Amino acid sequence: MSELADLFPGFASHWIDAHAGKIFARSHGTGPALVLLHGFGETHVAWARIAPKLAERFTVVAMDLRGYGWSAAPASEKGEAYAKREMADDVVRVMEALGHVQFALAGLDRGARVGFRLALDHPGRLTKLALVNIAPLDDSFGASDLWRVGRSRFLSMDAPRPEELVAQDPADFLNDALRDSTKDKSLDAFSAQAVAHYHAAFNDPARIHAFCEDYRAGATIDKEALAADRAAGRKLVVPTLILYGAATFPDLGGALLDAWKEWGDDLTGAAVDSGLYAMEEAPEATLQALETFL
Repeated sequence: MSELADLFPGFASHWIDAHAGKIFARSHGTGPALVLLHGFGETHVAWARIAPKLAERFTVVAMDLRGYGWSAAPASEKGEAYAKREMADDVVRVMEALGHVQFALAGLDRGARVGFRLALDHPGRLTKLALVNIAPLDDSFGASDLWRVGRSRFLSMDAPRPEELVAQDPADFLNDALRDSTKDKSLDAFSAQAVAHYHAAFNDPARIHAFCEDYRAGATIDKEALAADRAAGRKLVVPTLILYGAATFPDLGGALLDAWKEWGDDLTGAAVDSGLYAMEEAPEATLQALETFL
């Protein structure tokens, strides 16, 4: 992957030991610590357009979730190694290794799921939490985005069928995933350099299995954990921003925020003119929303 463009000039590179193996992260900046987590099909590169600006005010850490990018992809069956509780532990270990016991977190999509879990399991760790483009419990909440919901159901099917189908043409599958979850249903929002990073990290049988395991965990282990939290009355105690793309949750902004209010009292909402991939489709608006909140 040495031929890939460095989209984080001035950022240090780290491979940090965690239970999953080595977790990759980039870091730069001064000020309070802020960790950035990417979504499906992406890597830490998803934050390349706004991380440098955030680093002017924060010590930014952009990391690859386990199974994605340059982070380890541990063996797993039925999602156990990709439960969000395990992935949240990676975040804690990375941040501690870089000297940050407490930190803010912003996560998109799968990364937001990890952030949500971390906030429930480690309430004293987070100073602020920004969750981008997720509903609290049910991925079908934004059912108007039918391709995204269908993808989630497909990838969470029992192995090895999803892995076999994706492996027939990983690049085409990834391009469809990126394209069809944007507002404009195109790849125009993504730089060619970023897409090259995503393709390089996607075209690997171990990683294809890893992201299927991520979705299997989401459909079973993670949902069961959140149902138990709800039954126990556990809530978010950290100030939380619910940031959503207007094309991902069209006409559901109020309902989305109402659904989140069950999970915490200190929640605010904001919308940007995008689909799922807010940082790349609407970087300026996303940056402004995050800076205002953080």
